[in-house]
Order: sequence, then structure tokens, then C-alpha cells
Amino acid sequence: MVRTYPDARITVACGPLVEGFFKAVPQVECVIPLKKEKYARHWMMLWRQVYKTRWDMVVDLRNSAVSRLIRASTRHIFGGHIDASLHKAAQNAAVMRLSEIPALKLWFDEQTLGAAALAVPEGTPVLAVGPAANWQAKTWPAERFIELIRRLTDPRELDAILPNARVAVIAAPGEEAQSKPVLESIPEHRRIDLIAKGSPLFAAACLARCDLYVGNDSGLMHSAAAAGIPTFGLFGPSWPHLYRPWGPHTAYISTPQDFAQLTSYEGYDPKTAPCLMTSLSVGDVTDRLIDFWQAVQSQKAA
Repeated sequence: MVRTYPDARITVACGPLVEGFFKAVPQVECVIPLKKEKYARHWMMLWRQVYKTRWDMVVDLRNSAVSRLIRASTRHIFGGHIDASLHKAAQNAAVMRLSEIPALKLWFDEQTLGAAALAVPEGTPVLAVGPAANWQAKTWPAERFIELIRRLTDPRELDAILPNARVAVIAAPGEEAQSKPVLESIPEHRRIDLIAKGSPLFAAACLARCDLYVGNDSGLMHSAAAAGIPTFGLFGPSWPHLYRPWGPHTAYISTPQDFAQLTSYEGYDPKTAPCLMTSLSVGDVTDRLIDFWQAVQSQKAA
């Protein structure tokens, strides 16, 4: 939209957690943080803020009533014309019936860039690791992240693709229990502590200064891909065809069993399900990751 309509003035309504991602986007003049409330009152609050304007274009990825109850010349609404089997990036592009899928892109303000430069200063290469996720079932065990980091960064290891690299461990508030053991396993002079240290935008700006990201299927993984660094995702009880990292320098590995198989056991409850990623071995992840890294390096050389 920014590229096609360079004079447009854009308003974005989004969840409060990702509000910062839109504030630095060119031509965005207003961001409306929309906190979910009971009885869908948040949609009424949004309508009250936007109904007085006649919009040239409305794009609704949530298929809400609001987009139908305001004045607009053109409407693009997520609905029945979307092929639900496509990756989410392709589904979003299909909302506007685009002929191509736009590349992921993030914008950063100067303050955020400055803070990220202090947190991840220039120096030796940085391996970024996201050992947590919003659901225990799709969180690879911490001890396996520890072993993977050792294999990738210890210069005595044959698999060390980033020998002596610094390691940035990144996690959101509330994910300390899963992430801190991973951080503490790294030699102190090589660790970068980004656990519960700032906003998602700040985390993304830090990721943009790293050389490789490895982590569970999560928003952080998608931020790494959008930040433009090589991104490798670990998948278990989620669908890679919908949620794999998107972009030219991305790859993933998944458990031998898919989402349906992992969750088909008697008594399965998504609220209490334990880790369902144990069938994904460190050896398999290492081998696939090395192949991915070598492919990335070959593309850069070409």
C-alpha cells in the first residue's frame, strides 16, 4: 500500500502488543491499539473512532462487522474467497487479490535502533535463540536448545557453523522459566540477555543485528524473518504449511508426527498438554540447520 499509494494517509487498528510495529511505517498517521474486551465491546470502541471518516479503502484481516458499517469506496475483507490451505502470508495477500505476495518488512524508529545497538553491539557474529513459545506443547525442551547452541558455537565441535559466536537469548515477559536455563548455559562473555527486556519492536530490532535465528514456532520467529536474517523454525503441534517462517532465507524442521497425530492421544487438553516436541532430536535439527546455513552462504556468495 505504501509503495502503490505514496500519498496515502494510513490508519491501523491492531492489538496493543504489536502497536509499535506500525508507528514507524511511512504514511501511517494513526495507530489505534485495540484491547480485546468482553461481549466484543472493542469493536464498538473502534467503530466510534472511525465511523465519521469516509475512507477510500478499508482492508480487514479479521472479517469484522466494523469494516461493513463505515463509509468506504473500496473494501477488502477476509472471507470466503480465501483458500484456507495457503500460508498465512498468501492468505493476507489474497484479501486484496494481489498477484504477488509482498515480502515481509519491518520499519524501526531511530530510538529503537539506538537501543538495539546498545543491546547487541558490533563484534563477533550473533546467534539468536528463541527457546520459548506461547504454548508449552510446542516448546522444544530447554536442554536440547542448550546442546544445539553448544554444537553450533563451540569451536571444538565439527558442527560449529558459528564458532565462538555470541548468543542472544530472546523471550517475552512470562517466559523466563524456559529461557533462563538456556542463557545461563552460555559462557558469560558470549551471552546477550534479551529475556523480558522490552517491546516486540525492540526485540525485532535486536534480531536485525543478529546473523542467524533458531527458535520455536512463535511471533518472535516471524519477527526474525521480517527483520531479514536467516531464520530457522522448530515445529511440532502446529501446521508448517500455514505458519512456517516466510521469506527467501527461511527454513524449518518439524517432528515426524504432524499436529493431528501429536494431539490425538486420550485425555489431550491444550491447556495442560506437556511438551509434544520430544520426537525432534538435536541431531536432526543440527543436520537440517547446517544444510540451511550452507545454502544461505552459497546464495550470498552467488
